[in-house]
Amino acid sequence: MKLGWSNVLGGIGVAVALLGKAAFARKPVALDLQQRLAMLPLKNAPTTAAVTIRWNDRQVPFIEAAHDVDLMVALGVVHAHLRLGQIEVMRRIAYGRVAEMIGPLGVEVDRSLRLFDFGRAVPAMLDSMGQEDRQLAEGFVAGINHVLLDGGEKPAEFKLLGFNVEPWTLSDLLTVGRLAAADISWLVWMRLLPQRERLAPAVWSALWSRLLTGGMPSSLAAQERNLGERALAAMLRSGSNSAAVAARRTRSGAAMIASDPHLPLGLPNPWLIVGMHSPGFHCVGVMMPALPFMLLGRNRWIAWGATSLHAQASDLYDVSAQSVEAIRTRTVTVRARGARSRRLRLRESEFGPIVSDGPLLSSKQPLALRWMGHQPSHEIGAMLGVARARDWGSFQQALRGYGVSGINVVFAGNDGRVAHVLAAHLPKRTHEAPDDLVLQPSAAKHWHQVADTMGMPVRLDPPEGFVASANERPRCGDFPVGYFFAPPARGERLAALLSGPQPLDMDDLRLVQRDVIGPGSLRLRDALLAAWPRSPRHAGQQRLQDALNYWNGDYSEDSIGALAFELLLAGVAGRLNDKRLLRAYQTVWMTQSLLLEDFAALPEETLRKAIEQALPLAVKQLKKHVRWGDAHRIRLKHPLGYLPGFARFFNAPAFASGGGNNTVHKTGHLLHTGRHEASFGSCARHISDLSDLDANDFVLLGGQDGWAGSANYLDQIKLWQRGEYIRVPLRLKSVQSAFAHVTVLTPASSPEPSPGH
Repeated sequence: MKLGWSNVLGGIGVAVALLGKAAFARKPVALDLQQRLAMLPLKNAPTTAAVTIRWNDRQVPFIEAAHDVDLMVALGVVHAHLRLGQIEVMRRIAYGRVAEMIGPLGVEVDRSLRLFDFGRAVPAMLDSMGQEDRQLAEGFVAGINHVLLDGGEKPAEFKLLGFNVEPWTLSDLLTVGRLAAADISWLVWMRLLPQRERLAPAVWSALWSRLLTGGMPSSLAAQERNLGERALAAMLRSGSNSAAVAARRTRSGAAMIASDPHLPLGLPNPWLIVGMHSPGFHCVGVMMPALPFMLLGRNRWIAWGATSLHAQASDLYDVSAQSVEAIRTRTVTVRARGARSRRLRLRESEFGPIVSDGPLLSSKQPLALRWMGHQPSHEIGAMLGVARARDWGSFQQALRGYGVSGINVVFAGNDGRVAHVLAAHLPKRTHEAPDDLVLQPSAAKHWHQVADTMGMPVRLDPPEGFVASANERPRCGDFPVGYFFAPPARGERLAALLSGPQPLDMDDLRLVQRDVIGPGSLRLRDALLAAWPRSPRHAGQQRLQDALNYWNGDYSEDSIGALAFELLLAGVAGRLNDKRLLRAYQTVWMTQSLLLEDFAALPEETLRKAIEQALPLAVKQLKKHVRWGDAHRIRLKHPLGYLPGFARFFNAPAFASGGGNNTVHKTGHLLHTGRHEASFGSCARHISDLSDLDANDFVLLGGQDGWAGSANYLDQIKLWQRGEYIRVPLRLKSVQSAFAHVTVLTPASSPEPSPGH
């Protein structure tokens, strides 16, 4: 059963209708910063001492605590204050409770989510968690509950999606963490399994071989028309750029770092900017809501960034030959909003849950999932260790406990050193590429040996004076970490920008993060021009051809060439390629490379005729839109903004954007023959210069606050467009000067804070 997104929206609409027309009859009340901060429950906090939280005008917090556990409590308070609706949706998705939010249409989505069984390893993780990590994590949970249970006003998600107030547990925190660690391979499989079943075996085999030549889940992963796919894609760290520059290559004489993660574009932003100070932690960075650690950040001694490794921590096995006795069955009850509860039978094999019984990985064959996330690992402890590391050795050692999902981690130290390391737990497969997406049970032998960070390639102090990661294929190691990676274009562009003769400063890194030159598209442009029709051309066709001839790969908003190229490419590809094959191409970021191969294999006359057929529409659309930014737009949408009549309450107005699929400033899109919206790409930026404790700049595409109507809900969009940043210092005196809004959490036994606090 395949659930279209429009049907799911209908299900949400039915659920909302159950509340009555008055449920949300007017625009959210506009709240300024002081009004939002006044909503914080400051008294009777579960801390041992008072904790000061300073806020800047963008509602970015800097927490000062006398005890590490109190710091974590305050972090939980901050996450819940800013993003309670967001993290409550994540919690229900992690447990397969979508039907409780939207009604019966969510039942089959819940079947798939419960088959993925995100919480399977949680009991073992709890048993093996160190005492200090447990105390810190429990403090974070206590902070969330302090906001959740205080009885104050709840965000709109509670009323519209029918949430009851349910205290968080440490198990909830770890289960949501496993949702965030969902394997990126699953999104590839969701798209390719239907093609595998529909195409002739020989056609599928040839296609599979081509896809394996290099690629990874593309921007299509953010174009899900299925609720389950949307839920997974929203959490997957499926892209990103990160680079560290050694001290000898910078103007300041200290190392620098720059990172910009790529995720589905939407509201609230998938990141939070936070600063903190306690006896054990003194750092600034960005965090994912409901995860108590910084994936990108900087402390007094080091800085770190991360990109998705695209590691394949999962395999699908054909278990059709398994005996009936070897298949176990469990029954679960799914509550559906506005309808009776449903009982679902979930099957399990020795190779893992039979995920093909659910709609997200549906198949005629029974397919079992083996996932590294079903085994215990300790991401919280690893990343808290990173935040406290003081040098390369302690940094690398801290990452040993990090299992899923795999990440490239970029390191910069205050000694000027830089490094790039892979962090993941992965089966040690052979270098021989799999001959199919679905494996036979005999291939499970590769899971008998598991490698961690210490067994993977490391680049330390390279001669070029920098390291950069853009999701490209890792350098050779003892075993393959995955099969689908980004094309090298972004990584090569990053290297070109960082390797010039002049030393670099933070202004240079700001320009790098906004770079929209995509030279990798020019080979495909040249192939189109080489087969250009010989027939007489009217003015519109000549204008389009001229735009292509003079184009240098620039994807800026004002680029005429980028628009001409993308319009023509989409038209030609649609005429030459079987739609099923094209859908498969667009499941990986190697679409342009695969199309170039196809075009090169065609008789020139066939390609010329396709260009001739595509030209009229391309010319029409070029005349209509003129420049790339007129057709290429960003519209930030909130999940509740998909509801009829609710867009104006929750969504941001669309705006023109530069960038493309393979530019450093990434704004991912499908092949389009007209106006379209980018839905995947850069959504946060971080730059630090380790010569200055205060030189830490951040910005989000959206805002800090997830509360619709808040002054800080959308207030960073203009900063983002102008290439500006928010400075978050580490020096406490600088924080006290720049973060003027002060709130104090007080424990039950403490006296009221004195005036001035």
